[in-house]
Amino acid sequence: MAVVDSSRQVIQSQSPWREVARAFRQSWAGVCGLAILILVILFTCTGPFFYPVDPFEIVWAPLTPPGTFIQAPLGTDFLGRDILAGLVHSGPATLVVGLLAGIITVTISLLVGTVAGYYDGVIGKILMRVTEFFQVLPALVFAMVLITLFTPTFYNVALIIGIVSWPTMACLTRAEVLRVRKLEYVIAARSIGAGNRWIIWRVILPNALAPLIVAATLTIGFAILFESGLSFLGLGDPNVLSWGQMIGAGREYMFDGWWVVTLPGGMIFLTVLGFSLVGDGLNSAFNPKRRER
Repeated sequence: MAVVDSSRQVIQSQSPWREVARAFRQSWAGVCGLAILILVILFTCTGPFFYPVDPFEIVWAPLTPPGTFIQAPLGTDFLGRDILAGLVHSGPATLVVGLLAGIITVTISLLVGTVAGYYDGVIGKILMRVTEFFQVLPALVFAMVLITLFTPTFYNVALIIGIVSWPTMACLTRAEVLRVRKLEYVIAARSIGAGNRWIIWRVILPNALAPLIVAATLTIGFAILFESGLSFLGLGDPNVLSWGQMIGAGREYMFDGWWVVTLPGGMIFLTVLGFSLVGDGLNSAFNPKRRER
């Protein structure tokens, strides 16, 4: 029994995921990014309970600076609404839209990139031509056209961001699948009669996940930035308050009240920075060459 327990400990200590977690903890960028994301999520998830102020309610005089009125500690906007209440209540919408758009982007990218990489023939070439067609379209303009054609609801915005954002990650997925499918253990699995579906899901994708996880992390940050840009242009859901919508509504008053656009812009900056740093930490953790530096 002692020999079995020691063998299990050796196997667990040599687990690649444990090694990745250990390397991630040693990355200051990844740890800082994770800390930022935890603080942002806590702020947006628990804020409405600790600060239950209606973000649309006029509480004081317009453009009151931060620290002037105790009931609006971060000041008011051009209508006299509480900036802190707006930040707290608009955070979940921004994060959820970014997360949904990121999930949609990753799902489309994995399906298209995996099939195009594994079936590198007629099917792969057709899929890559479709990918290149979407890739040459200006993402922001394409998204604006789709939002104009369809109702800019909460879920439609997330879906449209995912539709216009998937080509880059699909190309990365295809490249990784092409690399892995030529390795010895994939050839061995094919030689013993394993089916294509089993090889793709059990052999190729698990060994191609490292760069894809990093790309997925960065994709969520990009989706949040994209949603903020659409809301800034007035193309977001008008019934849902978001940080980008706060910036867009107050951009005409930024010289009279810097806090109206700076504070929601700072929340967007911190959130995207957190995802970027986490992606950098994961890249270092998954890349042995960067670990050795």
